[in-house]
Amino acid sequence: MTDQVGDAVARTVRSLRGAHGWSLDQLAARAGVSKGVLVALEQVRGNPNLGTLTRVADALGVPLTRLVQVEEEPPIQLFPAGRHVVLWHGPHGGSGTLLAGSDPRPSVELWRWELRPGERRDSEAHTSGTREIAAVESGVLSLVVGESRTEVATGDAAVFQGDRPHSYANESDEDVRFVLAVMDL
Repeated sequence: MTDQVGDAVARTVRSLRGAHGWSLDQLAARAGVSKGVLVALEQVRGNPNLGTLTRVADALGVPLTRLVQVEEEPPIQLFPAGRHVVLWHGPHGGSGTLLAGSDPRPSVELWRWELRPGERRDSEAHTSGTREIAAVESGVLSLVVGESRTEVATGDAAVFQGDRPHSYANESDEDVRFVLAVMDL
């Protein structure tokens, strides 16, 4: 995470936690993270992972984009390429890039994902009512939601329940590229 994004995350988490009237202990319990993780987050120390940021955003009742974006939302909000935030790095060079998002609820996040052969991104359940849409641009995406598994081929799209544990995986020998919309209803 860049210093500017880290500063924005720290400022936004402190502000929202204060608006809720929660202590660090209360937010930690709601988010399922340690108090030390929150202290580091609010003091811009360390580099929190995507799961931590998602849990904190969910606990605060805001989309992830609210934590990582620097400016207030104008009538038209442009997200230039230089502002896109890579929030997941795969072990073989894949990435999950947050392109844009809206706020407040209902909210939508737009992601670009690249999974190299053998890479998998496991996600915890998001807030109740969250839905996701994955549109595959190249390759074959293996999508697992709870106990259900399906393959989404190039040109196909899938809508699924993001409020259940889910995974995106590349079980093939070719790269997989897909666009993902996360709708927190």
